[in-house]
Formats: sequence, C-alpha cells, structure tokens
Amino acid sequence: MNRTLLLNPGPVTLSERVRQALLRPDLCHRESEFAELTLDIKRRLSSVYSQTTAAYETVLLTGSGTCAVEAMLSTLIPGTGKALIVTNGVYGERIATIVQLQGKAIAVVASEWHDPMNLFEVETRLAQDSSITHVVAVHHETTTGRLNDVAALGQICKRHQVALLLDCVSSFGAEAIAFDDWNLEACAATANKCLHGVPGVSFVLVKRSVFKTRSSAAKSLYLDLYRYYHEQQQGYSPFTQSVHGYYALQEALKELEEAGGWIARQQNYTELSQALAQGLQQMGIQLLLEESTSSCVLRSFRLPPNYSYDDIHDALKAAGFVIYAGQAGLRNCIFRIANMGDLNLQDVTRLLACFRQLPQPSLLDAPNLTLV
Repeated sequence: MNRTLLLNPGPVTLSERVRQALLRPDLCHRESEFAELTLDIKRRLSSVYSQTTAAYETVLLTGSGTCAVEAMLSTLIPGTGKALIVTNGVYGERIATIVQLQGKAIAVVASEWHDPMNLFEVETRLAQDSSITHVVAVHHETTTGRLNDVAALGQICKRHQVALLLDCVSSFGAEAIAFDDWNLEACAATANKCLHGVPGVSFVLVKRSVFKTRSSAAKSLYLDLYRYYHEQQQGYSPFTQSVHGYYALQEALKELEEAGGWIARQQNYTELSQALAQGLQQMGIQLLLEESTSSCVLRSFRLPPNYSYDDIHDALKAAGFVIYAGQAGLRNCIFRIANMGDLNLQDVTRLLACFRQLPQPSLLDAPNLTLV
C-alpha cells in the first residue's frame, strides 16, 4: 500500500530515518544530554548557510513558525521604533497584525496577492520617514508560491541603513539567503518545512551584535529571545522544549548535510517542481505565477474549468495525496502543491497519473474562477 504523501506547505512527509528519531528515549530538558543536543542543533542550524556561523546566533523555540516570527518581531522592534511591513499575501498581513497587537508603530506597503512587492514605494517611504527602524517582509509567500525579490529589498535597506527582519519559515534550507547583502538583522524559520523535521520546533537567527548592544523590546515572557539566548549558551532553555521534536530536527539536519546541504535540496526541489508544473500544463492546468517568480518549494495552479477544489482534493486524497487550497479570495480560484519532504520523481509521476484519472466534473455548482 502506498503511503499518504503531504503536498501541503508543511508539515511534510517524514523520512523513515527522521520518524525513527522520534522513538529515542525520553529525556528531561534539564539534563546535560539535552543541553548537548541543543548545542548540536544550534551549531548545525547556524551552518546551513555558511556565512552565518560567526555573525549570527541561533535561538531555538518550541512552537510553530508563527511563534518564531512573533518572537522576532516582539524582541527586536523597539517600542520607540517603527516597522515598515511589506505585504503581498496572507503571511505579510499576519506580520502587520502581530506588530499592531504589540502596540508598536507600523507603516504598510501592500500589494495585491498575485503581485510582487512594491519596492518603489518602499524606497519612497524610507526616504521620507526617518523614524523607521526596521523593514519586515516574507521571503517565500506561500499564499501564492511567490519568491519575493528580497535581494532588491535588502539593497534598499542597506542604502537607507535600516535593518531587515525576514520571515523565512518556508524558505530556510532550500532558497538562497544572503544575510549580509540583505542587511538582515534576523530571520525566523521552522523545523517542519524545508528542513524536513516535525512540527513543534522553530528558531530565529539573530545578528549576535544585537544581543550585546541593545536590550530586549519583548512584551512577552515566553517569546523573549534574550531569555533563550542567554540560557542556550549552555544548552538549556527557560521553558520546557519539545525534546522529541529536537531529536527529529537533529536527524533531519544530518540528512540535509549528507545530501549536500541547501543547494542540493534546492536542486532537488526544482526538479520535482518543474516536472509537476510541466505535467499539469500538458493537461491544460495553468500556473498562477510565472516560473521565474515562483519558489522551488510550492506552486499555485488555477483550478480547471468546472472543477471545485474539493473535487480535486478528495479524489487525490483517496489516492494518497494531500494538496492545499487557496486562501480567502483565492479559495475558488487555485490549488497549491508543495514538494517538500521525503518525495521523489516517482511520487510526482504517480501524482500526475492520478490527475489524469480525475472524475469528470459536474457542471452544477461550478466554482467562480475569477481571480481576485
């Protein structure tokens, strides 16, 4: 019997090796063995992108990717500062909500979900408003699968000497991240996407000098990165961590290293993504975004005429594949397929065969396919 494959943007299908790591012995998070595990994971995460080893500190958290993003924003944006938030999807808009709830000043440069970031407006705002201390953006906006042009955004931040905070939740470990070139003060990510770990462990890479030159701005006890930073120097944490999630992440990081690191993973994802896109396009199912603007991690496809998302989802789930709907106004326009996790070309071939065998759609209650 074929295993069920997760083609949603996290959590991912685990390798058997990572799954077995979850069966390791129970361990108290106050014991020296856990401290050693923590320090090993921190070292491996700081080495995923080689340029981060000396300048950036990895801080581990127990929580989802949103937990890491919220901790980053809470801790690093000063109460007297101002964040310029660049949005073109659900996750950029979520960032704006988080910072507003923290009672901090924001300005927003918003684009439609299917459009790129408005970099001209970002440059204009930074030139006009000297109170802005941070620019915040999403690297890979999984609302559509767009890989935002953070290289250009980072150059703007450098010119205006404003720090960049980046949501790398669905890009870390598979897409290029140029920390220094992008004027990156910190980025937030998670174990259970491109790193192929399990849900429950997230992390923030922070420029080490930040901890030495200014105090925490956090208004949260649990999400204060400074608390974790200080205790994790010896491998411990201020609160209970996901011990078995750590086991799985350590094993996933070993797999990543043995496979050739993030560049090899990017190449593998690209091969899978291109095979999928080409196969679906041959059936008349079109991409939402141009290939040049898409990540290697996830693609969005327009729903074919007279099919609802539920028609396609339910038929594929019965065959052992779980895909993902569009969000909000895109719910009746697109579906999304991610190619993270323990997947291979044979899996893509089988998925395409299932698409060819989809039942004919009912013409009753056909969805509205107008893109909004």
